[in-house]
Amino acid sequence: MTTVLDPTTSHLPHERLTLADASRIPFVRLTRVELRKMVDTRAGRWMLIVMASISLLIAGANLVWGQAEDLAFGTFLALASLPLIILLPIVGIMAATAEWSQRTGLVTFTLEPRRGRVVGAKVVAAVILGLLVVAAAVAASALAEVLAIGLRGADPHWSVAWTLFGGFLLAMTIFIVQGLGFGFALLNTPLAIVASILLPTIWTIASGVSTRLDTVGQWLDLNRTVTPLSDGAMTGQAWAQLGTSAVAWIGIPLAVGTWRVLTREVK
Repeated sequence: MTTVLDPTTSHLPHERLTLADASRIPFVRLTRVELRKMVDTRAGRWMLIVMASISLLIAGANLVWGQAEDLAFGTFLALASLPLIILLPIVGIMAATAEWSQRTGLVTFTLEPRRGRVVGAKVVAAVILGLLVVAAAVAASALAEVLAIGLRGADPHWSVAWTLFGGFLLAMTIFIVQGLGFGFALLNTPLAIVASILLPTIWTIASGVSTRLDTVGQWLDLNRTVTPLSDGAMTGQAWAQLGTSAVAWIGIPLAVGTWRVLTREVK
């Protein structure tokens, strides 16, 4: 194998670096690049601003018009998380489809031809960015609780069970990864956004109006199986149902999408 000498050290044989070692891009750098790509575009920046603003507006609305028993940190957080169920998958979709919607695939896969590492970096970057959006919702809820105590004389209610808060974070992460799965599977931003919103909604409605589908929906309706997780009421069966629905709505699209990214010709 061809080798190059490390100019910062003496030219001893055991200090030689292969060309492969010299050109390897650290995974952390790949992740930073993917994060920057997600926020450098106008669409990406405004998407994050809108998500944070919606959480703030919902918390503010509850602060102004909510009943006294609703002015608790947990209630503010629950209300602020409702739009995130729809919006967070878009974070994953935009990360997954960037190379194909913005036609940067040739550059990306030339600089890093091992596409599997790019896929992994996109997953990590999308989860990090999505959790930052969730952190903004938590901050908005905390601010609303402070204002409720100061302006409306509400009793302080800060306590949230760790199981409830952990389940909330895991549920939000699941929706981010679901968006990644749809994005990788379809490789088209508008189509993936429509599919990620429309298909689960249709399935939830269908399983709710049909007795036969309701039994199946208990195991394959991700919106339904995530609810006990967000409520902090998980049981052994609930975990099994969540795992089954996650395989159907996340695992399969993510596997198909990864295969498409690894094998699709870049034009």
